[in-house]
Amino acid sequence: MASWLGTFALALAFCAALAGTGLWARAAVTGAPAPGRWTGLAPLSGAALAVGVAEWALLTHDFSLRFVAENGSLSTPVYYTVTSLWAAHDGSLLLWVLILTGYLAVVAARRSGTAALHGWATTVLFATTAFFSGLALFTGGVFDALSPAPSNGPGPNPLLSDHPAMGVHPPLLYTGLLGMAVPFAFAVAALISGQVGRSWVEVVRPYLLFAWTALTAGIVVGAWWSYAVLGWGGYWAWDPVENASLMPWLVATALVHSVMVQRRRGALPAWNIALAVGAFLLACLGSFLTRSGVVGSVHAFADSAVGPVLLGFLAALAVGVAVLVLMRSDRLGSSRHVGKVLSRGTAILANNLLLVTLAATVLIGTLFPLFAQWGGGPEVSVGPPYFDKMAVPVALLLLVMMAVGPMLAWRGDDPASVVRRRLLPVTVGAVVVAVVALLAPTGVAALLTFGLAAVVVTGVLTDALGRVRRTRRLERRRLAGLLAHLGVAVLLVGVAASSSYSSVREQTLHPGDSVTLAGHTARLVSVGRSRDARAMSTDARLRLTHGSGPAMTVSPGLSFYPAQTMTVARPAVVSRLSGDLYVTLLSVDGDRAATVRMAVNPLVGWIWAGGGLMVAGSLTALAGRRRRRRPVAPPPEPARPEPAVLETARG
Repeated sequence: MASWLGTFALALAFCAALAGTGLWARAAVTGAPAPGRWTGLAPLSGAALAVGVAEWALLTHDFSLRFVAENGSLSTPVYYTVTSLWAAHDGSLLLWVLILTGYLAVVAARRSGTAALHGWATTVLFATTAFFSGLALFTGGVFDALSPAPSNGPGPNPLLSDHPAMGVHPPLLYTGLLGMAVPFAFAVAALISGQVGRSWVEVVRPYLLFAWTALTAGIVVGAWWSYAVLGWGGYWAWDPVENASLMPWLVATALVHSVMVQRRRGALPAWNIALAVGAFLLACLGSFLTRSGVVGSVHAFADSAVGPVLLGFLAALAVGVAVLVLMRSDRLGSSRHVGKVLSRGTAILANNLLLVTLAATVLIGTLFPLFAQWGGGPEVSVGPPYFDKMAVPVALLLLVMMAVGPMLAWRGDDPASVVRRRLLPVTVGAVVVAVVALLAPTGVAALLTFGLAAVVVTGVLTDALGRVRRTRRLERRRLAGLLAHLGVAVLLVGVAASSSYSSVREQTLHPGDSVTLAGHTARLVSVGRSRDARAMSTDARLRLTHGSGPAMTVSPGLSFYPAQTMTVARPAVVSRLSGDLYVTLLSVDGDRAATVRMAVNPLVGWIWAGGGLMVAGSLTALAGRRRRRRPVAPPPEPARPEPAVLETARG
């Protein structure tokens, strides 16, 4: 029953999306009244039913479905049974379709912007939904029947079934990545309708903020998850699939800033359309990298048939947008300038260029090994040294722009005024650099990061206090920006400190032996073994002391999963405000000795705190939008000749 009901649900989502594409396209071309809200609810209902059937099959251990037989097991806890839906390619595609149809239903129901703009945007979203729901229907195997049905299955990948972030990280990432489909759809609609002015950016801003918030939270949670479970002591390895989420985030961050320029000054229409399109294309590229099997990654799925189809879809989107841009090239030019050289608009444009440069740098490093292999060359890899060398200077320049940009006026500022207002923050930054260089000398890049972060934090606080003193209040939008910028500064300090001052030591210990690192002493008490229905585990019981503080016991371990023939490290992490003590069990020799790895990672918790501040800033901006009264609709776009594409459609 689950097989045919799930297939029917996917077929319903696909057919409803195809029908909606035709209905909304007809309304957009002819100017007829827009179809009803049910058109958006029908694909959502089909996707929700498909996900519900798949989850029910997993929870009831229906091993007659191939997906359940390959990813479920009787011994898997309920929480990880639920999350195992997106632990493999086919099930994750169902979640992808569910979230996309959720966005579609909201856009179809809200009727934002002009009729033509909304009509074409909804058509684009329906067509995108039809593609991905068709992909799940025709290439996915969640509801394939299996006969004879086995009595049990291996369960999900152990790396994905031993940490609660599995229930949060993938849904947040998908929500963020697929949220980029809405700005993309309205950007394409603006090109088709010729309404490339302010109206489309006004509509997409809340969707963009929501998606950016989810993507930011997803990336930070993913970094924390990697740090907590893989046992390597790091949080970002410049893995191709990690990069696949970072690139659209960088472009979306640029778009979040640049839409302010178009809303305020009417400038950068072509640039904003390019960013909206680029963010979604990079999200689709990330899906290709994850699902095609062309990259080796702990985060990637195995090779599947959807890779070439996704690549073709990506190419079709790029070509289609390029054609539209050529057709609308006469309307994309803007006579409005971003502002004077020393103005907020110019600072935002410089910020955008840096973010896009960084995204392009990451893209080149990620794809270069693929192009080298496809060209018949030797297998090559691009690792952290390349990314660190290229990313650090851009990150420092971004900190400079964050220190200066927010305090500039839209109409422009004179240099003397800028110097006067930034004298205190710059002084604080210089003092921080001098103190750190004397007490804990490190590399130039880290020192500059600490100094510039101090400038940003001091500037944020003085700006907030100054506004409160002058107006007795702090605008919600201003508070949102200050929190987000403060979060970036805190996060980068955590990255610089944990990278520059970390220390590591590995040692083989017998019971009673101890190892000391940076004032932390770990004494091996015993080595123990245990077994349950899923895994065989080995634990090293260690007694930790630090200075005159109280002693504590930790038990890092190794778990071997016979069903997947995989061993997973379980590190012990002791977190303090000053940093983390990270202990990993590397190997054991019977019950006599254990080889442990001790690492001290200073200020690593600041990374998670900085990410939290960034998310809090974005949520503050979204809450402000909900509380404000509905804005007055923008004036209609000036009458223009009908687009050639519409003339062709009318026949």
